[in-house]
Amino acid sequence: MKRKYQCFTKVKRAQLQALSSEFEALAMKEGESVNEYFARTLAIANKMSEHGERKEETNVVEKILRFMTSRFNYVVFSIEESNDVTTLSIDELKSSLLVHEAIMTLHKKKEEEQVLKVSNSGIGRTGDGGFTRGRGRTGARGRGKGRQSKEMVEFYKCHKLGHYQNECPTWEENANHAEFDD
Repeated sequence: MKRKYQCFTKVKRAQLQALSSEFEALAMKEGESVNEYFARTLAIANKMSEHGERKEETNVVEKILRFMTSRFNYVVFSIEESNDVTTLSIDELKSSLLVHEAIMTLHKKKEEEQVLKVSNSGIGRTGDGGFTRGRGRTGARGRGKGRQSKEMVEFYKCHKLGHYQNECPTWEENANHAEFDD
């Protein structure tokens, strides 16, 4: 019985050492969410508790803050400056980080939408056989109001800038004509 217990203790100690080194090497991965990082960290801390080494809440909070990705640098700094980290609970830290993550995600989506809007509004029809780069005409066809300069106009057939259909040098070459004899 004594040998069995000694073997069990050695195995338990070896597992605890492995968990300790895993805990020390633990860091948030790029693209990982706050929830995923907390889940990994707390899973290792709980396994360590099962093997007899309980991690204090302060140690877990400090570990999480130390190894967040760089996109959370300003958040970590503000949390450390505005709170006493030794009294901060894991739940308070998690909720604070989740709020900041949601705000960052919202800002990122807005930036992506703006980039998409800019890239989609880059080319528009002019209404007279060409395309414009930038904003299209604001007035009705044939009126000079809001007209683009010719340098920015791309004719849709030859894809060259600076002219409309009636001015295209290659239009006559590509046109199909039918001639009738009486």
